Amino acid sequence: MKNFYLFIIFSLLTTQTLASTKKNIIENLQKTKNISFKFEQNINGKIENGNCIIKYPKKIFCQYKLKNKKILVSDGKLLAIKTITSYYLYPIKKTPLNLILDKDFILNKINSLNDRIVDDKFINFTFKENDNEINLFFDKNTHNLIGWQTIDIYQNISITYLSSIVKNQKLKENLFTIPKQN
Repeated sequence: MKNFYLFIIFSLLTTQTLASTKKNIIENLQKTKNISFKFEQNINGKIENGNCIIKYPKKIFCQYKLKNKKILVSDGKLLAIKTITSYYLYPIKKTPLNLILDKDFILNKINSLNDRIVDDKFINFTFKENDNEINLFFDKNTHNLIGWQTIDIYQNISITYLSSIVKNQKLKENLFTIPKQN
């Protein structure tokens, strides 16, 4: 009987801790207007690195550390990927970034989802929306968004890890202007 009571107490404490962590993640995200970070992206084993800035809602600017000077830009409606030799333009609605960059959507999802602790360091929320399965990862201690996993527009598994995160910087608005085609 004593073990049963210990199990109940442990279960209640664990539930309260998870609820508190989830609440802290929500509060942290609500206060976040923009984030800049270094990233490492793994698409089917191909690793790319660079720097990004996200401005909510749905704006992103990324510079990749590649010889082809790849950049990725969303103005909230369109998503452009430009290199020295190529240029692709997509409606953001057709990409998983449409959901990942929509802070209000993410907050609503997190509110209604159960979280999962990964390696006692990360909090994971998984959801499916419009044929997209998205895994969001938050740091258990700082409550910052630290990455996501999804399937890209070419049906490749894409894992993005964020580091050196800085929040709520003053940004130039023209940073999120869709670049002109080569």
